[in-house]
Amino acid sequence: MFRKIMTPVDLGHLGDLQKALQVSADLARHYDAEVVYVGVSAAAPSATAHNPAEFKAKLTALANEQAQTHGIKTSADPVACHDPAKDVDDALLKASRDTGADLVVMASHMPSVLDYIWPSNGGKIAEHAKCSVMVVRG
Repeated sequence: MFRKIMTPVDLGHLGDLQKALQVSADLARHYDAEVVYVGVSAAAPSATAHNPAEFKAKLTALANEQAQTHGIKTSADPVACHDPAKDVDDALLKASRDTGADLVVMASHMPSVLDYIWPSNGGKIAEHAKCSVMVVRG
């Protein structure tokens, strides 16, 4: 049913993504699909990486580790943008098209009153993506 699963990751918050990473791996094994891990970062130095090459290396290392741990096919797709906090939703929507993903599996937080004012990343992706989206809480 699914051939390519896009899983957005924030390398600075991998601990919060474990449930979504596990779901991606389980679905990939079940459908013999590839998981492409997409990370959005600025070209400027950050706490996660000093430059785009280092960011790509860290994202690729995550993809390789997930492949080895779960026995799945993986790849990494780093996306650079000017302001990741502002542009992340648009960057992820573009990545879902560019990677050819037919499913996006992403982590989300429990909704709060602020989500009525500013929608969550998962909510916006689910609303606008051209493919199926699974939002994993917790």
